[in-house]
Amino acid sequence: MAEVSLHKVVKRYEGVEAVRGIDLTIGDKEFVVLVGPSGCGKSTTLRMIAGLEEITDGAIQIDGTVVNDVPPKDRDIAMVFQNYALYPHMTVSENMSFGLRLKRFPKDEIRRRVDEAARILNIEDLLERKPRQLSGGQRQRVAMGRAIVRNPKVFLFDEPLSNLDAKLRVQMRTEIKRVHQQVPVTTVYVTHDQVEAMTLADRVVVMNDGVIEQVGAPNELYHSPRTRFVAGFIGSPSMNFLRCKLDREGEDLMVRLADGVALTLPAESRERYREHVGRELVLGLRPEHLTETRPPRNGEVVAPFPAVPDVVEPMGMDTLVYFRVGREEVCARMDPSANPRVGEPITLAANLARMHLLDPGSGLVLGTRPTG
Repeated sequence: MAEVSLHKVVKRYEGVEAVRGIDLTIGDKEFVVLVGPSGCGKSTTLRMIAGLEEITDGAIQIDGTVVNDVPPKDRDIAMVFQNYALYPHMTVSENMSFGLRLKRFPKDEIRRRVDEAARILNIEDLLERKPRQLSGGQRQRVAMGRAIVRNPKVFLFDEPLSNLDAKLRVQMRTEIKRVHQQVPVTTVYVTHDQVEAMTLADRVVVMNDGVIEQVGAPNELYHSPRTRFVAGFIGSPSMNFLRCKLDREGEDLMVRLADGVALTLPAESRERYREHVGRELVLGLRPEHLTETRPPRNGEVVAPFPAVPDVVEPMGMDTLVYFRVGREEVCARMDPSANPRVGEPITLAANLARMHLLDPGSGLVLGTRPTG
């Protein structure tokens, strides 16, 4: 097993920096997910770790050894690609064992490793089939098995579930997590899907425009984002952002929104935000913290929030309600039993214990919040 470290790593293409001096340490046996929008530098970073892209500046270490000039085949890594990359003329068993046969492993050892990987992935009855006889999910399992049999220091996954349908993606997420629990190898996983990142990772690395915005456990990123980008990227539907002004009214602090909406901040928030009184700020509030009115629970601090639904989206377990405050669209997540209707005024409960205030210029989240 191995620790992977990136030190001031830069990747430049004809003067354009795709990765801009990132620092990151991935611990031994840790599962780390790089997530972000297209063009943020996550796949480029993975390919530099793999040795498929040369780094422009900085250093990459695997197991304490700088590998900048080490070819991919000598880095002791295994990579699982989006397109499976299976040989169509070989059986599942032959595809999984191909790398071991090239390295002239003993036949008994090859068979033992293939059988063990097939057992872990539940593909024991597929070993004699060809790739064309497999579903997309089965092909992805074979690609994972080919990586597992090598017993590498590091697993690299490059958006491996992108070609699968929604139901199979959920199933394969569970499989990948189960495999990591049984074969705890240092793993770097790239995806643009924040749900994949949150469900799979020990830690999530949120990238944007070639830099790392924030690194943390899934709950930390969800509850304590440091920037507007992270706050908006993590969570589905994404966080609501509303322009506001922070005012003082006696001992209370209030955020004033468009359409005369005013919300009194929880008492425990006063000290955190007192220095920002009088400023134009941005209120961040997730849809799940804007719900039907009900008695507060689990430390909630609720405030009434008037709304007139424009769109109602029943989702089964809950209902998404879209409405406007001034010119800004807002999403709330309600219990279906509340039965909201388009055009009929409702009162929502805003859980201000989970709100954020952001600086509109820098995009930074003001104050510090405990992870919950």
